[in-house]
Amino acid sequence: MPLEHILEHEENVLSQLAFNRLLEWLDDGVESHGEAYLEMRRRLVAYFDRRNRTSADELADETLNRVARTLATAGTIAVTPPARYCYVVARFVLLEDFRRERAQFRVERPWNPEDPPAHHPVADQEGAAAIENRLECLDGCLRALKPDQRELVLEYYRDTGRRKIERRRDLAARLGISMNALGIRACRIRATLEACFNAARKGP
Repeated sequence: MPLEHILEHEENVLSQLAFNRLLEWLDDGVESHGEAYLEMRRRLVAYFDRRNRTSADELADETLNRVARTLATAGTIAVTPPARYCYVVARFVLLEDFRRERAQFRVERPWNPEDPPAHHPVADQEGAAAIENRLECLDGCLRALKPDQRELVLEYYRDTGRRKIERRRDLAARLGISMNALGIRACRIRATLEACFNAARKGP
């Protein structure tokens, strides 16, 4: 998954506070060193996979992001155990994904392959400028990371499918840590990177 896709929507950006509260809440009073987070994420990915969602990883992240933002705002969530609340949020995320899928197939008029594509020069230019600005912000935040952190996060989020799994396994082996420890380390760096990106987008 290209790293810029991590930051596709600013509303998905988490603060370090939100991420830390999510880790603590998922631990439910028992320090797991991030294991509970990784296990909950695996379960959510499986949940979306069973429902034939092609973007199961992204939907799982969106679910956990929403829970984290709730924790950052409210400070706590009364529903127990934590997994129960996560699945409630996951159902809403799933329904929204179904709606997006239906909307993609909604056609306002019959499609004619001979019709020339519609171009909107001003909109295209504005879109290109926005993308360029986002990439500049991302590059600046990547440069602000320590070299070893930058290398880890770029390697961790490269490729898709089987290649991604193999690359992460090789990375963990090179660092001499477990896959779970690698996942936790990458999530923490990602939270730092997203906070920097969000601040850069807002400006001084």
